[in-house]
Amino acid sequence: MTNWEPARGREQRIQDVRERLEKDADVWVATASEGGAPVLVPLSFVWDDGALLMSTKRVNATARNLTPGGPVMLSLGHTRDVVLVEGTATAVEGAELPAASADAFAHKTGFDPRDRQAWVYLRVVPRVVKTWREENELAGRVVMRDGAWLG
Repeated sequence: MTNWEPARGREQRIQDVRERLEKDADVWVATASEGGAPVLVPLSFVWDDGALLMSTKRVNATARNLTPGGPVMLSLGHTRDVVLVEGTATAVEGAELPAASADAFAHKTGFDPRDRQAWVYLRVVPRVVKTWREENELAGRVVMRDGAWLG
């Protein structure tokens, strides 16, 4: 990917983002404490029913920053194929998560936290999604707004 490649149209960008959500296994998760201390960690995820589903120990800063629910920024890809997701996270106990969602998470990540008391699922519903590869794609980088894919 170089600056002289033509910019992708919105439809192609949305398709590329959806493919990443289905196929990628890990995402960077950025949160902040009440006092503003930043936290950035990688977590495994599965795209499940319009949300990114992750899991971490409930005592980790990421879970504490998002409990009971809070804003989060997620990043997929690398610096030449960026996908930024702004969303709201909710903590979900393993017993409260639908079996199909928990099964999908376990299958994709190779890890099943359902029966681990110290772990919690984090369900992030995207509100805004931005994507770009190079400077020539910055103008059309927003592909989701208010939780809806743009047409």
